Amino acid sequence: MRIAYWIIAGLLAALYLYSGGLKLVRSQDRLQPMMKWVDRAPMRVVRAIGAVEVLGAAGLILPPLTGIAPGLAVAAAAGFVLLQILAIRVHLSMGDKMIALNIALLAVGGSAVWLATIW
Repeated sequence: MRIAYWIIAGLLAALYLYSGGLKLVRSQDRLQPMMKWVDRAPMRVVRAIGAVEVLGAAGLILPPLTGIAPGLAVAAAAGFVLLQILAIRVHLSMGDKMIALNIALLAVGGSAVWLATIW
């Protein structure tokens, strides 16, 4: 189960680190072609979401790696599940039916929560 957790957590952390990093450093104009919702949200909200994603990525990896407060990994994975539930809601409210990636990330995040709790 440890290997499964590290694979799932590593993939999630890499994805959210990349996505959150983009939200932290790119302008709204440069984010808009790949993230249609950013024109509906203030940039400080987009930046806050990016910061949450980067911190969550660290929360998936660092606590279990160091052995300091490993329960934070469960909280980080649960936070990503909540993030995807809210993202699906935003996409559907915009009339966007392309939520397959969000559903996949929701499932992977849920499995990370499960793996972190049984480990």
